[in-house]
Amino acid sequence: MEGRIIDVKGKKLYIEHYNPFEGRPTIIFLHDSLGSVQLWRDFPAKLSEAAQCNTLAYDRLGYGKSYPMPTHERPVNYMELEADLLNDVLIEMNLDHVILFGHSDGGTIALITAAKYPEKVKAVICEAGHIFVEDVTLKGVYDAWEAYKTTNLAERLQKYHGDKVEMLFKAWTETWTRDDYRTWNIEYLLKDIKAPLLFIQGEADEYGTLDQMEKTVSQVSGSAEKYIIPAIGHTPHKEVQNLVLQKSEGFIRNI
Repeated sequence: MEGRIIDVKGKKLYIEHYNPFEGRPTIIFLHDSLGSVQLWRDFPAKLSEAAQCNTLAYDRLGYGKSYPMPTHERPVNYMELEADLLNDVLIEMNLDHVILFGHSDGGTIALITAAKYPEKVKAVICEAGHIFVEDVTLKGVYDAWEAYKTTNLAERLQKYHGDKVEMLFKAWTETWTRDDYRTWNIEYLLKDIKAPLLFIQGEADEYGTLDQMEKTVSQVSGSAEKYIIPAIGHTPHKEVQNLVLQKSEGFIRNI
């Protein structure tokens, strides 16, 4: 699919927009903390076809083919700010009543957007999102940092992020492991989520316990469904793509 750069309040973001289903909702794909449009691979196209929905995927600033982030230093509320930017993207693209599909950080951004901009969001699929910081999350970050130093992880990421890898990796690892980030928590926002929610999580998620799912589902105001996948880690849409496609399609068709 041909992508392009759009300017959203001075931020140059790479997007891929697929719009063949007139009158049908658009699914917005929100990548994880090391992800990009390309790293979704064929998942958006397959879900688009299965659910007969349009799609929009974009690289957040500093990722993929978007322009670099100005600094690796992030405020504690950086994901709340990303939700505001997503709202600006929706305005720029003239999109309403969208379905958000977010993975990890993207899942968190989807939840925050649904809370802050409920009139824009028709439904949310949150895959392995976080609403607070856990010890297991920090262990996952430290393990990734070790892998970055001792394996070819940086080289593999460079394929997708080019010369932005070091800054984005620093932004992710240093923010999550900072002392002031330990108390980050978005539970106060959950009551404002009225759109139907599907929360997908692998039972063996190396970045979060099922508490993330349980506490989210119990505090939103709209209908909420849990989908726990045994023996699966942090990326169900890659590890068991067909299961996630099937569940997501069914959820979308029922809203």
